[in-house]
Amino acid sequence: MAVFCVVGLGVLALSVAWAITAGQAGLGVGDVWRVVAQKLGGADAGLSPIREGIVWELRLPRALLAAVCGAGLALCGAVLQSLLRNPLADPFVLGVSSGASTGTVAVVVLGVGGGAFSLSAGAFAGALVSFALVLLLAHTSGGGTDRVLLSGIAAMQLFSALTSLIVFTSADAEQTRGVLFWLLGSFGSVGWADVALGAAALGVALVVCLAYARALDAFALGRELARALGVPVRRVRLTLLLVTALLTAVLVSSVGAVGFVGLVLPHAARALTGPGHRRLLPVTALVGAVFLVWADTAARTLLDPRELPVGVVTSLIGVPAFMVILHRGRGRGGGGA
Repeated sequence: MAVFCVVGLGVLALSVAWAITAGQAGLGVGDVWRVVAQKLGGADAGLSPIREGIVWELRLPRALLAAVCGAGLALCGAVLQSLLRNPLADPFVLGVSSGASTGTVAVVVLGVGGGAFSLSAGAFAGALVSFALVLLLAHTSGGGTDRVLLSGIAAMQLFSALTSLIVFTSADAEQTRGVLFWLLGSFGSVGWADVALGAAALGVALVVCLAYARALDAFALGRELARALGVPVRRVRLTLLLVTALLTAVLVSSVGAVGFVGLVLPHAARALTGPGHRRLLPVTALVGAVFLVWADTAARTLLDPRELPVGVVTSLIGVPAFMVILHRGRGRGGGGA
């Protein structure tokens, strides 16, 4: 695992540096390292204030948050696929993304909070309300892992409908365009505060999930076997569902809904490490981080000077991969919850 992590960190660092140079500003990798060194107390980078600002205020926090979001969403996907014993589970199966979208449009379109709520705060509140509904539905219907999946689907449909209702009845054309762009995922307006919050949430979630790595190994074999091996099934499941939901809510509140990262990337990581979660989880996070940095760079540069929502790029890559997973799952009999 150490080799994978060292190589992955090196690839991630190079990916972030290259992502910052991509575009019309004419920056090189050396310029990026000099600006970072200057901000950390080193010698002057020798760049104009505009070019220095492009590196430090615009592109570096954007690339770092893309890495954090990719790592976090992929980590959540790996945990949920084992916890729910379903290869098609991903962070948004909990309805968190749909709840965040409803919270966002409630703030932007309806003015909920009277200006006291930011867009991110509204998204976070909506995500938590949606997840609370999922837990309530799952608990009242029996509490099994299949019930969590079905409850997540129900919440997803409910909050998607509420979002559409608010947009089509109350939003003007400009608000509709802005909300729809955000809902498809965008790193265009992020800053260092978003990076700090996302990184802190990712760090806590990774530590907690690694602490339950052996329990996840047992869950992958089935709930009854996990219980026979001494795993406190109910407590572990609730803890990990809360951690993945909160991490997803933090990430979605900053950048919107970025689909397919949590669905596809854990499968790629398993091909490298095998099913053991102590190796799988950190490698999945690194694979997700590298992937989303490149996906966001493509979204920013493919139609330059126009920008694509990053969710469009991840979907164009993720849908074919999703079809492959479906086909393989059918050949093995599904892998139900």
